[in-house]
Amino acid sequence: MIRTIAIIVLSLTTIGAGVWGYKENQDKNAVLIQAENSYQRAFHELTYNIDLLHDKIGASLAMNSRKQLSPQLAEIWKIASEANSDVGQLPLTLLPFNKTEEFLYDVGDFAYRSAVRDLEKKPLSEKEIKMLEQLHEQSGEIENELRKVQNVVLKDNLRWMDVQLALATNDEVGDNTIVNGFKTVEKSVDGYTQSTMEAGMGTKKPEQQYRYLKGEKLSENEAKKVASDWLEKVDQSKLTLTKSGKGADVPTYTASFQNGKKNGYIDLTEKGGHPLTIMISRPVEKAKISLHEASNKAREFAKGLDISSLELIESSQYDKVGVFRFVYTKDGVRYFPDSIVVKVALDDGEVLGLSAREYYNYHNDRNLNPAEISEEEARDKVNPQLKIQEQHMAVIENDVKEQVLCYEFLTTMENTTYRIFINATNGEEEKVETLKKSEMKFNQEV
Repeated sequence: MIRTIAIIVLSLTTIGAGVWGYKENQDKNAVLIQAENSYQRAFHELTYNIDLLHDKIGASLAMNSRKQLSPQLAEIWKIASEANSDVGQLPLTLLPFNKTEEFLYDVGDFAYRSAVRDLEKKPLSEKEIKMLEQLHEQSGEIENELRKVQNVVLKDNLRWMDVQLALATNDEVGDNTIVNGFKTVEKSVDGYTQSTMEAGMGTKKPEQQYRYLKGEKLSENEAKKVASDWLEKVDQSKLTLTKSGKGADVPTYTASFQNGKKNGYIDLTEKGGHPLTIMISRPVEKAKISLHEASNKAREFAKGLDISSLELIESSQYDKVGVFRFVYTKDGVRYFPDSIVVKVALDDGEVLGLSAREYYNYHNDRNLNPAEISEEEARDKVNPQLKIQEQHMAVIENDVKEQVLCYEFLTTMENTTYRIFINATNGEEEKVETLKKSEMKFNQEV
């Protein structure tokens, strides 16, 4: 009897293990099939978008109407962005494909910059037309190579999961047709950077970040002392200090601490010891001070940055903390790129955060051209449904990453406040910002 029961239990256990194993295998296969389908879709969409990109660039070269060219360039920008997104969905993280991604970025960047400007007043130059011709030729080469890969994929029913395995294991034995095909695509773009730079139209190399930093390099001991001062005199022995690795935007030290329920960190530039980011985390009790009082705390804290002139332009309350944005001002002009943000607890006025990355990245002595339109002319460009409350001069960074002098208008409509920037040179509406309100509080009933 006992033997029979043991056999039955053993049989049921074996059957159960088999069913569980079968189900696990099915689930695994389902995941693999889903991943494979996703890779196949991204690849074929990439091939289609490159085809479309080549055609659209060719059509733009044939156009003579400025009215038609702007939307065509905007379409090229959209397609290039979608193609770059397709590349990001393929298992190519172990395969260098950065030149092709740079090419797609540059196509989109060039198209966007050209589309947003007034082509009637400032048509494409000879250099830009030459650039467009180069982009057309290059996209045609990529199109041909991708079509070859696509043909082999469809003909031999190749799987992208095999590509991922080959890349991960450096397998040189298996069929790496797809990998080799993409290497050929990458090689076809190799000469693009040089020819573009020779044409004077390269956009790959952005301006060096944090190039205006001043001061001497800090040693680790000096960095700990500066960090301790900013973190409300946290004992230096309780700070953990790490240095940024190669490839960082700017060499920095990060000092962090843990003290019960309170912890935090600060990022300091190695050059000059300037604080880029401060974050303090702790439980915040019921608000006891007003937003105005907190703004004074923020202003006092910002004085430690030793910045000659900062103006508070925006304050917001989020539950039990206040967030304050300051910008550098000079000769009555607000420099919005040179901004800092300070976060203050409303229970006791302690500063819980600082972000000064934008200020230290952008701040420098600029030579501004005088405004070419009057304030009245700029006012006429503002939507007549808006009520203008204040007016200032300001420098902002526009959509094409250019710093421009503007008339800044603080306006209201119904219960919403907007900040409108009108270009002081050509009268164009550069930017519209909706000013944030205090965060709404909702009472939850259980």
